[in-house]
Amino acid sequence: MNKTKVSIKDIAQKAGVSTALVSYVLNGKEKESRVGQEIALKIKQIASELNYQPSHLAKSLRSGKTHTIGLIIADISNPFFANIARVVEDEAKRHGYTVIIGSSDENADKSQDLLDVLINRQVDGFIIVSAENADQQIHYLNDKHIPFVLLDRYFPEIATNFVSTDHYQASYDAGTHLVRNRYKHIGMIAYDSQLFHMKERIRGYQDALRDNNITPHSSWLKEVRINTIASGVQKALDDMLSSDQPIDALLFATYSLAVSGLKYINKLGLTVPDELAIVSFGQAEVFELYYCPITYLKQPIVRLGQTAVDLLMKNLKNKSDEPAQILMKAELVERASSKTKKTLKT
Repeated sequence: MNKTKVSIKDIAQKAGVSTALVSYVLNGKEKESRVGQEIALKIKQIASELNYQPSHLAKSLRSGKTHTIGLIIADISNPFFANIARVVEDEAKRHGYTVIIGSSDENADKSQDLLDVLINRQVDGFIIVSAENADQQIHYLNDKHIPFVLLDRYFPEIATNFVSTDHYQASYDAGTHLVRNRYKHIGMIAYDSQLFHMKERIRGYQDALRDNNITPHSSWLKEVRINTIASGVQKALDDMLSSDQPIDALLFATYSLAVSGLKYINKLGLTVPDELAIVSFGQAEVFELYYCPITYLKQPIVRLGQTAVDLLMKNLKNKSDEPAQILMKAELVERASSKTKKTLKT
């Protein structure tokens, strides 16, 4: 087998035409260059027979584009972000782009390092799930006119393209669902974070209670640090269950918090939902293995990923002064863990 790389010149010699003519055909410009259909077909057949592989470097130098996208996600071990990455990869491939993925591990410094590396790799644009305290990185991209789309998390004070779940409405819907199912002492465990999407989840939960004439107790909302999830969730549950108004239902603000919480609830011997109703923000296959199917807020993962790529493609072709800002509705999937509370007969 001949392992010598086939060039446009090789194809031109075999076809008996000029290298310019071959270049026009292989770059899809035969019509505008008025190349005959018969000779164009011959060139393509020869290229296929010789197993011609175009030089992406040469193509990039000519076009000024590398046809690569940098995708920075928060945590690749989280099923939500892993699934988002797969959707972005598939959609980008459909547009002829390759995705380079990096995980910031919820760390702004690591996010900055990834940005620097990918900018040096001359990616054409970015899709970013921002880490906390990464707002200056977003300002930098804006100032340098580097195309990007924020995914899932965004900064309301910065005019940028973003695609996100409507975190406020989703959390509001979860809180309202629990109230309608006769729960009165509804708690929430969230991350101790200044990220806007987390604040919106907390705000939605609080508004749902107030709008249903329930005054939130001070012990019902607990915020834990992301680097101490297990111990933080355990302490939060201990405090919520031992307060003078112990919770009878609980909304976890993320999948990771829910998994950690369910492990501890099992250790405490609490029965779901008879002793404690559960709703989780975000879906996970592990919920199917739990003895009581878990109610969860299903984020539109496929639509989020596809829309982020489509927005970036449009931005790469025609830069717009008006950013596109899209919020998508999460679906509340009702399962047994939050079924209507049994009331004592009098």
